[in-house]
Amino acid sequence: MVVSLKGQKVKPVSYVSRRANRIAPSGIRKFFDLLSGMEGVISLGIGEPDYATPWHIREAAIYSLEKGVTHYTSNSGTPELRMELSRFLQNKYDLEYDPYGEMLITVGVSEALDLAMRAVLDPGDEVIMADPHYVAYDASVILAEGVPVLVPTRESENFEITAADIESHITPKTRAILLGYPSNPTGAVLEHSKLLQIAEVARKYGLLVISDEIYSRLVYGVEHTCFATLPGMKEQTLLLGGFSKAYAMTGWRCGYAVGNNKILAAMTKIHQYTIMSAPTMAQVAALEALKSGEDSVLEMVADYNNRRKFIVKGLNEIGLPCFEPKGAFYAFPSIKITGMTSEEFSEKLLVEEKVAVVHGTAFGASGEGYVRCCYATSLSDIDEALIRMKRFVERHRK
Repeated sequence: MVVSLKGQKVKPVSYVSRRANRIAPSGIRKFFDLLSGMEGVISLGIGEPDYATPWHIREAAIYSLEKGVTHYTSNSGTPELRMELSRFLQNKYDLEYDPYGEMLITVGVSEALDLAMRAVLDPGDEVIMADPHYVAYDASVILAEGVPVLVPTRESENFEITAADIESHITPKTRAILLGYPSNPTGAVLEHSKLLQIAEVARKYGLLVISDEIYSRLVYGVEHTCFATLPGMKEQTLLLGGFSKAYAMTGWRCGYAVGNNKILAAMTKIHQYTIMSAPTMAQVAALEALKSGEDSVLEMVADYNNRRKFIVKGLNEIGLPCFEPKGAFYAFPSIKITGMTSEEFSEKLLVEEKVAVVHGTAFGASGEGYVRCCYATSLSDIDEALIRMKRFVERHRK
């Protein structure tokens, strides 16, 4: 835009901030714009359960609407939900959090992540994170005027970030370590012993650990370690979680943050001015999920495990080597035998065979040579997708 002042032209003015210009549009959403309107596409792309939210959870929310429970809640969330979440964390991990000072109900984990970065970072502060990583991680740091420091992870090491790698990237500006395990996009899970080593580094340098554990319930043949349970780390850990993945509640947008009361107080202040409170009916649904949703979680996890084994075996058989993911609901096969970039592979696969996967570079530079395949879809769709992908690979194998 060119602004005119008393008939004289002055230099063009941009009304968009430098922060907003620094972040790219989500690589996932950008890609899915390509498939909108296409018929016959099998999607292994969108990262959400194909299950509907269990009926008893939906029914609780419907009943609350019928009763007129439609007003704002406390900024921190309903006392009932916070109390139930406190009991859940106590029973599951033997962690004690005060529901009236160390807990905040948010609009999904995405808001919790945004609030965390804005509450703890000053301009120029650095946050160390694994690469590849969930698409919102570096963007949330940049929007808080921080600096994301990306630590490459490798398939040969199961895409696990190590304490040594983290320590080698620490500078005087390092403020926090951001962990996301089980991992989106790789499905990697960090072993207890490796988390202990990371905790030791965090204590040594006095760093906050922001642990995104949204996929904590979705693990297969391994135990999930909640980072805050590690020795001396409860006060130094900001634990983020939610209901979207384990309870098939993505559209309800309900998450939480628990941790140090000073950090939670700062996050709540920002939350007050930007959101007010998470959706009331979603909080009712989340309360019901915590109270009575365990059987549904176990049933879905067992089903995901069957799909996980099926897709990993199938990908390996068609020539796309895939390490075994131990958590979440993603496979991250290598597509290097085709000689294509990840983005080229994803676009051509969609056009030629109508199978949607997400190119690995949507999750960072270390995702080059890989694509993300979500197996939270039916076995029949996974089977058909593998048939189509086999044809594609046979045509394009180098």
